[in-house]
Amino acid sequence: MRLRALTVFRNLQNDPVLSGLMRLLDCIYEQAAEHIAVDAYAEFVHCLLCSGNDTLGAHIQSIVNDDENVYIRTIGRGETPSETMTRCVAQELATLQQTADLTPEQLTAAIGENYDFLPFFEVSAVKLAEDYEHRLQNIGAYGYGMYARYRMFYINSQNHIVPVRNPDHTRLSALVDYQREKKIIVDNTVALLEGKPAANILLTGDAGTGKSSTVKAVVNELYDRGLRILEVRKEQLREIPAILDELHDNPLKFILFIDDLSFQKGDDNFSALKAILEGSVSAKSGNVVIYATSNRRHLVKETFSEREGDDIHRNDTMQEIISLSERFGIHVTFQKPDKKTYLDIVRHLAAEKNVQMDSAQLEMLAERYALGRGGRSARAATQFVDGLAAQQNM
Repeated sequence: MRLRALTVFRNLQNDPVLSGLMRLLDCIYEQAAEHIAVDAYAEFVHCLLCSGNDTLGAHIQSIVNDDENVYIRTIGRGETPSETMTRCVAQELATLQQTADLTPEQLTAAIGENYDFLPFFEVSAVKLAEDYEHRLQNIGAYGYGMYARYRMFYINSQNHIVPVRNPDHTRLSALVDYQREKKIIVDNTVALLEGKPAANILLTGDAGTGKSSTVKAVVNELYDRGLRILEVRKEQLREIPAILDELHDNPLKFILFIDDLSFQKGDDNFSALKAILEGSVSAKSGNVVIYATSNRRHLVKETFSEREGDDIHRNDTMQEIISLSERFGIHVTFQKPDKKTYLDIVRHLAAEKNVQMDSAQLEMLAERYALGRGGRSARAATQFVDGLAAQQNM
């Protein structure tokens, strides 16, 4: 009955494990036929195992910490919940603690005797109230809801924010060279996390130089401090104001990531991004920055005939085209690596993947590979070493 009375944590009743347990407790309370109670018990344990966690206490702790409810949203906005709501949360955490402390022996004994064939589940000691209070005190690092569990997100076809369940785990230590460029991006992101003024960043340079990997690596590096990333495709740029409204009260910090950005002349998305970068009233948010990558310095593709054009105010038009990149507060350029840097990357990756090969031969093959791929790049180095590692493991 106490589980049915959950109010602040009411969404937890939709969790398959908890709802299965409630069905089992109903059977016990109503003294249902033993075969019905046995079926309910088996279904409950089945749901627990399918959740990826065979420990009831740990599962309850997980869903409590991830729950997005009115209480934690209030604290996330920097407001103080009412005393009534605070008392309600304390009472419900006590109920959930009692639930987390249940053992298979207690449940099977309540069904009846001689049920030693029923499956058991693991038991662990958890301190729900203590852990929940710790997360509330550090909500800027933990967040809540799906943002507490995942670090990378994207916008789906229904314009909803959804998590990336298998994110890129690249770390900065795996990205060789480009120390100056990485430091600029890290320093700006740390400023965002510390509540200081942070700029939008445009990362330009040759393909394969590690622009996108650097942004994702920064998120992986600073995730524990409350950083998340949301990838937005070019055709979704008009959704950014609504996204910023949704993220405005979130205690976490976000990078809106636009990869491989470029426009055709006359593209409506050009004006949308320009308005956002200018800081329109609907698009200003203190916990969000925009990081965009592009292989083009001026972002707008144009032909020589368009450059000549017949526009009476051609110079104004050209300034409008090239001005978009200037609206990013920071511009970082990733140059294609020279021979020394390229071979440094190859040697580093080869050592990391335990590729056994004479150094001179490794460098010769790496140079030959780069020549066949149109030039040296960090991406070419990665592909080359991955190929060698695959051959050695065959």
